[in-house]
Amino acid sequence: MLHGTTIVAVKKGDKVALAGDGQVTLGQNTILKHRANKLRLLYNQQVLAGFAGAVADAFTLFEKFEGKLESYRGNLQRAAVELAKDWRTDRILRRLEALLVVANRQHMLVISGSGEVIEPDDGVVAVGSGGPYALAAARALVRHTGMTPAEVARAALLLAAEICVYTNEHITVLEL
Repeated sequence: MLHGTTIVAVKKGDKVALAGDGQVTLGQNTILKHRANKLRLLYNQQVLAGFAGAVADAFTLFEKFEGKLESYRGNLQRAAVELAKDWRTDRILRRLEALLVVANRQHMLVISGSGEVIEPDDGVVAVGSGGPYALAAARALVRHTGMTPAEVARAALLLAAEICVYTNEHITVLEL
């Protein structure tokens, strides 16, 4: 199974940034790719989306989520809830192994296959192998610096890459 990544999202005011590293691993000991892009701009470039988990599964989820966004005219929360329902109940989708982080200027959500749609309290979220490290770094940077969301997200991933073997320093950042 292909997996291993870190995604971090930071929201301050009406600005939001999503960052992801580029590493794709096979099993626990082989790096297959260093510069994968695990982020997408969706719905007329108004929604950011990133994934952690199995690559093929994530592409399927991106496609399904984009369809939900179109169906609900960009309503991020409604699209997320509907995707989570399908993901949890559909016989084929429920086997997908990934987490999605999605955000627009108003909301940031984590969507999982077990039906969770979670909005963080503090405007910071991180998932994936290095998620706990990136989350701690991003929270500290938000609280104790004047950095922009994009700067915080990039710095948090760089710190996670120093600790997590499944996170590398080839970082992609998208922002709204």
